[in-house]
Amino acid sequence: MSKSWNRKETWLALIAVGVGGLIAAIAGLHLYVTATATPIHPDPHRVPSSTQATPSPPWADAVQRSRESTRAALSEQNLPGLSVAIGVGGQVVWAEGFGWADLESRVPVSPETRFRIGTASTVLTSAAVGRLLEKGRLKLDDEIQAYVPEFPKKQWPVTVRQLMGHLAGVRNDGGDEGPLLSSRCERPVDALQAFGERSLLFEPGTRYRYSSYGWILVSAAIEAASGEPFLRFMEKQIFEPLGMRDTRADSATESLSHRMTPYFPRYAADPRYGPDVMRPIDYSCYAGASAFLSTPSDLVRFGMAINGGPLLQPATVELLQTSQRLASGQETGYGLGWDLETVTLAGAQTRAVGHDGESLGGTVASLMTFRDRGIVVAVISNVSYADTPSIALKIADAFAGQGTAPAGK
Repeated sequence: MSKSWNRKETWLALIAVGVGGLIAAIAGLHLYVTATATPIHPDPHRVPSSTQATPSPPWADAVQRSRESTRAALSEQNLPGLSVAIGVGGQVVWAEGFGWADLESRVPVSPETRFRIGTASTVLTSAAVGRLLEKGRLKLDDEIQAYVPEFPKKQWPVTVRQLMGHLAGVRNDGGDEGPLLSSRCERPVDALQAFGERSLLFEPGTRYRYSSYGWILVSAAIEAASGEPFLRFMEKQIFEPLGMRDTRADSATESLSHRMTPYFPRYAADPRYGPDVMRPIDYSCYAGASAFLSTPSDLVRFGMAINGGPLLQPATVELLQTSQRLASGQETGYGLGWDLETVTLAGAQTRAVGHDGESLGGTVASLMTFRDRGIVVAVISNVSYADTPSIALKIADAFAGQGTAPAGK
């Protein structure tokens, strides 16, 4: 047998040992992490909670069922904190915080605790576009350069509508590795440094691909069309008129009252293995794509105003909440900043319109509106990869099962 063959066998054996060692190390790490994961709330019945006021008596049974399911989910998912609110018939009928806003200091979550809502910010920004549409100051089928000339022309035209519907082919931010998370922007247009020169991924209108960068461009268009800073326009036109006193842009430089501590799963993108404090990030460049802090109560007020309040005309709401279509004619299931789906509520198929919010690639918030039922529900957690959609749907189902009032009544 030749020496070269012996060397080959030796190298193959070393590679096999190395691969085997790596597999063993990964398995060992998994076993260690799972064995040492400490439940934050081992007993669902002992989860601390805080309410602003006693829920109205007609909804006592639905509130009790929702409390039980929320506490169970908080414990099962090993979430540090969670806040919920629900509106029925145009009124917030229940709001409650569960668990800890900060684990180290054991600050409890209250209904006033502000959370990052991540990409759920787009529904608020969509409403701002609606305001400008009604004033005739912005047009959906204008090319984006009509408002943001700083964005270079691409190989195909890109419209405001395509950006809002995630049909523009603009790249996304890469989740938890986005370059803008370590940058500071005074205006939305400042964020173009990260993606403005990049080519489109596909011809606009031919594919659906979620893009936070696209909604940064929409924010820049709002600023240009309104003639005032984006965040100030949001405050004057959306937050202040609706009494959303706890909604504002997150800040990496200011100390904000009633702000939760954000967490990230320490292993496998799963909160059940325990949370770590999220690394410092700056959302200022994301503007209307992801920058807002809010509370479930404020999001419910917003949802009720969209469904039947004075914020926007019904035709404008319908325009924003209608599924977009690809050039092939296929519906995307996404409107202009709104996610559209059909769910089972109290045993019946029901249209749900809203948006989940992601922070560093994982879900932290869910807003669901059920116009036909007169229900709006919002759930927010302070750890990424929380299953807030299932919690929100269980709450909505409890209230729908007890009976609801028409929106605005």
